[in-house]
Amino acid sequence: MASEKAGLVVSAHPGDFVWRAGGAIALHARKGYRMKIVCIAYGERGESQWAWKKAGVEMAEVKAQRHAEAERAAKVLGAEIEFFDAGDYPLRTTEAMLDRMVDIYREVKPSFVLTHALEDPYNFDHPHAAHFAQEARIVAQAAGHKPDPSRAYSAPAVFLFEPHQPEQCNYRPNVLLKIDEVWETKRQAFEILAAQKHLWEYYARVALNRGVQGSRNSGRPMVYAEAYQRIFPDVVEELK
Repeated sequence: MASEKAGLVVSAHPGDFVWRAGGAIALHARKGYRMKIVCIAYGERGESQWAWKKAGVEMAEVKAQRHAEAERAAKVLGAEIEFFDAGDYPLRTTEAMLDRMVDIYREVKPSFVLTHALEDPYNFDHPHAAHFAQEARIVAQAAGHKPDPSRAYSAPAVFLFEPHQPEQCNYRPNVLLKIDEVWETKRQAFEILAAQKHLWEYYARVALNRGVQGSRNSGRPMVYAEAYQRIFPDVVEELK
């Protein structure tokens, strides 16, 4: 049974949910949200540079390493995780995976979804994951898909987390999330990802830069922040 409050993260690879959304995951877990991560692929081909530097390493070994790292990182952030093992470079989801993703939406009933930017000329796995997440969100609304009159489901807000090179992805963030109180937790999750240690400091700098922007835009001091782009309009009764 879904908890009263929940968030869903649809990530192409293990590193993605840590670098780009680890702060949001940890922050909402701390606030009592059930946080569910769907990791579509292990990133065994294109997201495991350090793992492949070991002589004689085999695919099964790399996948096992990334599975273990992702489980540990999710646990540190306070989330549960489910793997689809769709393969990466190229990532290819199936109808069975889409069906399972729809079931997850209906089971978890998230109040928000975090996923990838809609464009990424450097990594086609990422927009594929974003399309997959949003298609499942829409299908989950269809009354004729696995009809169940007792089912209650409302399509959640979707926030796109920051791609590696936002300028090339037509990415325009309109939400900055302060993550100061969970920064050390996010950093701890970074350091579990041994296969991508070359990115640890890069994403620490990204969080610092977004923190500066958050302070300037809000007038409230912060050191670390994450950027998000909201897809659908926020419906309000008061402008502020």
